[in-house]
Amino acid sequence: ISIFRKWGCIAMIKLNPYTEEARLLLVQQVQMQMSEARFEHVLGVEQSAIALAKRYGYSVEKASIAALTHDYAKERSADEFRFIIENKGFDLNLLRWGNAIWHGLVGAYFVEHELGITDHDILEAIRLHTTGAPQMSLLSKIIYVADYIEPGRDFPGVEEARRLAVLDLDQAVAFETKQTLQYLIGKNVPIYPKTIETYNQWVAKHS
Repeated sequence: ISIFRKWGCIAMIKLNPYTEEARLLLVQQVQMQMSEARFEHVLGVEQSAIALAKRYGYSVEKASIAALTHDYAKERSADEFRFIIENKGFDLNLLRWGNAIWHGLVGAYFVEHELGITDHDILEAIRLHTTGAPQMSLLSKIIYVADYIEPGRDFPGVEEARRLAVLDLDQAVAFETKQTLQYLIGKNVPIYPKTIETYNQWVAKHS
């Protein structure tokens, strides 16, 4: 299987198997797009995502690729995001939001068109890693949670999130969603509608 296609000067990478050489090429492409601190976070998310994939019987290779690329566009300029939203068929209501939302929902566009990653599950996991969704694939849940619990995270509740992630991934999704919503409410900031939908599905039904 090739999850990558030729795009610009980036050659197709054969991922059957997903060799260390292929991973290192992807790592290099990702590292060029971000600061060292962001890159360290990405490697931490990959570590957590691989552990969760093994725990829940999912493809380690796809978990690695999704984790490495989930923040690919995090440090792009607002002008780049606005251009893609305005010209590539996105809902123009997205213009009301900012990087916290854009780097997932729109970031998947950059991953697909610059890295040539076309796998549906991987792109969906990138899109949903900050907002979640009422319906999430196993990979989307893995990346959503791994982004929250990676080793570099240090905030109240992260140890409980790590404990839940090993016991029951759905409970970890619910816990993270509730904590995130409480944090946003505490800051008196607008809340993206899909985040509320995620809460209604994952938290309310677990109450």
